[in-house]
Amino acid sequence: MFETVLIANRGEIALRVLRACKELGVRTAVVYSAADADSAAVRLADQAVRIGPASSRRSYLNAAAIVEAARQVGAQAVHPGYGFLSEDADFAEICADNGLIFIGPPPTVMAALADKSSARALMSAAGLPLSPGSVAPVPTAAEAAEVAEAVGYPVIVKAAAGGGGRGMTVVRTPGELRRAYARTRAAAQAAFGDDRVYVERYLTEARHVEVQVLCDSNGNGVHLGTRDCSVQRRHQKLVEEAPAPALSAAVLDTIAETALRGALQVGFVGAGTLEFLVDAEEQFHFLEINCRIQVEHPVTEMVTGIDLVHEQLHIAAGVPLRWRQEEIRLHGVALECRVNTEDPERGFAPTPGRLERFTPPGGPFTRVDTHASAGYLIGPWYDSLLAKVIVWAPDRELALNRLERALDEFDIAGPGVHTTIPFVRRVLDDAAFRKGRYTTGLVDRLLAASAQRPTATPAPRPASTAEPDVTHRRTR
Repeated sequence: MFETVLIANRGEIALRVLRACKELGVRTAVVYSAADADSAAVRLADQAVRIGPASSRRSYLNAAAIVEAARQVGAQAVHPGYGFLSEDADFAEICADNGLIFIGPPPTVMAALADKSSARALMSAAGLPLSPGSVAPVPTAAEAAEVAEAVGYPVIVKAAAGGGGRGMTVVRTPGELRRAYARTRAAAQAAFGDDRVYVERYLTEARHVEVQVLCDSNGNGVHLGTRDCSVQRRHQKLVEEAPAPALSAAVLDTIAETALRGALQVGFVGAGTLEFLVDAEEQFHFLEINCRIQVEHPVTEMVTGIDLVHEQLHIAAGVPLRWRQEEIRLHGVALECRVNTEDPERGFAPTPGRLERFTPPGGPFTRVDTHASAGYLIGPWYDSLLAKVIVWAPDRELALNRLERALDEFDIAGPGVHTTIPFVRRVLDDAAFRKGRYTTGLVDRLLAASAQRPTATPAPRPASTAEPDVTHRRTR
């Protein structure tokens, strides 16, 4: 095992990795920007190295500064977390050139899989079913239109180098295509420095199901079952659960086994996730593979009892995979919701500000991954994820009730700060969600219902009635 690992990230994932390292007896060092000087990760790490100002481009995306920080602390490996440089093959290669082990797949494998069109081609060659569309990038709007006509509308134009829900445009009619194609290319160039896009059929009422895999450098691999991540706004997830509900065991097993076969055939190493869309006939189509730990990894940990970050560290250190497929057992149901500092009533716009109160929930089988505390300043520089609430129960009904109870306990307040908790409550109240029969259209349906709901005129209150202090507590 390593003596020292440098954690090249921030927020809750930096803490998550830091804790895993300490549990394995590994010294930790974190990098931090000027905005994160007072962060929990800096406070808890054995060492901390300031690498730049608040701007992520000059700090957490600054590969040279991170490698220099690793050299200063004598680290043997770099854990990138998720986001930032976690799927940057160039950064992985720079680490290797400087004698550092990048905790993730080899740079060549990552380069092939980080490119979505390249990943589609590789997975197609491995026998995985793809959604209808182009495998290679389409260089002109006219060729995009030809693909769209061939597969049928609606289609989605996607950035080949995309990620995190960015660089995607849904096109419902031929008249929208040319503008959507140009807009997506421009967005892809701005976000990823790569304007290549491809086109595929857009499934409107599909399930987003993904499979967690672990693979070592000796060609061994296991899958750890499925997760359902269909509750999304702007292609970004809000609620996740494991295993995926309301699908037959035979289909879930087939998806999981197919995913593992694809990962092994492309030489994947580390912890990865293969994402699929499952249509109403339970036909599944490969979407993409993520070469990193994911935000929703705790639900898999809760149903398998396997610490995924521990496994990442072992695999990166050259330890053969410690699990065989027949040893993987799924127990019960786990649910996770993301608490983002966003205002769902204003299109999920970020709401930075300072937290006056922050009391996370507790109780049995309830886990909260967060870097926040009372007094924490939510700045405008990074993503809006404030906390993840994860619960486990023997069955889905109890897990749903437990998550509701946990959200009732969560007390978050600060001037101008809103969170996604009220919207998650609406998801949990939805009849289709309660039955496990929901699709990627759920959030849009709930938002449309809100838009049609008449605005109630508030009843006058007695002058002596004090304003209730229930900023993010359940009020029904």
